[in-house]
Amino acid sequence: MKVNGKHYRTVWLEGKIVKMVNQPLLPHSFKIYSTNNYRETANAIRTMVVRGAGAIGASAGFAMAQAVLEAKETNYKKYIEDALKTIKATRPTAQNLFYAVDRVYSLIKDEKNLAVAKKVAVDTANTIANEDSDACRRIGELGEKLIKDNDSILTHCNAGWLAFVDYGSALSPIYLAVRNKKRVFVYVDETRPRCQGAKLTSWELNNEKVANTVIADNAAGFFMQQGKINLVITGADRIVANGDTANKIGTYEKAVLAKENGIPFYIAAPTSTIDIKTKSGKDIPIEERDEGEVLYMFGVDDKDRKCRVRIAPKQSKAKNPAFDVTPAKYIKGIITEKGIIKADDESIKNLF
Repeated sequence: MKVNGKHYRTVWLEGKIVKMVNQPLLPHSFKIYSTNNYRETANAIRTMVVRGAGAIGASAGFAMAQAVLEAKETNYKKYIEDALKTIKATRPTAQNLFYAVDRVYSLIKDEKNLAVAKKVAVDTANTIANEDSDACRRIGELGEKLIKDNDSILTHCNAGWLAFVDYGSALSPIYLAVRNKKRVFVYVDETRPRCQGAKLTSWELNNEKVANTVIADNAAGFFMQQGKINLVITGADRIVANGDTANKIGTYEKAVLAKENGIPFYIAAPTSTIDIKTKSGKDIPIEERDEGEVLYMFGVDDKDRKCRVRIAPKQSKAKNPAFDVTPAKYIKGIITEKGIIKADDESIKNLF
């Protein structure tokens, strides 16, 4: 995506340094964040400086590459094993993260020549990032065919450029539809508690000059009833063998509402998001994040001063699951780079 006239990827590797868009600062400022070692990159993943399925995966791959670059011959095996565990612990629901670190690790764990291991790790991490970008471009090409002129589309959280290395998943078909002169309007769920829809998706859409409006999370059903929405596309953080899909908390209820109102509900995700080893959504680990994300909100005041405000009584506690699971029966189809498939065992198995 171009920002201020310059093309950026969401995350990339420069030498031993990982560069990434500092997403918590958006939409109020656009800055690049740098991490100097794998621990800093892992922390950036954990604290959501970088977030979104593909961007997390690429960042995790780069973090593993950093670990190999940092390792010494005397501690190589232990160092990369410790790095593997540290990176995997950052976001337990994100399939792309596990895919990337396991892919890098599998190629270098038994390598005796450290110089060779370093080159393989860097090359593999860059390949993972390039594949993510290519997959999302293809998702856009395939998914665009589902969008008709004058469609109004609901999306949840952020599954755009910021969530991947480039293009995005759920937003990629929308961007291409607009470039192909289709008139499209997007309803953007605010996506509490971190408001990735209001902060990130709306910022992206405005940057790409796509007509949109932010709505409260609990308003989607109203607009569906009113006939204002005729298509739903979201991303995914993990798709399992039977088609059940984990995505940002609140996705499940949107899928149920869409089915009730006769609106097609699609998941858009690269095949790297698919976990064929896990049979059912009941087996997906759900990340529980800090309650402060629910009890407080960040923003800027009318003088553009950043502030954090409490929105609940001081004695209040909060539960904060980061994801929920949408059963396959609510999903019309999954848009992957290999085709649009049904959300069932056979269709998913045939991808591999």
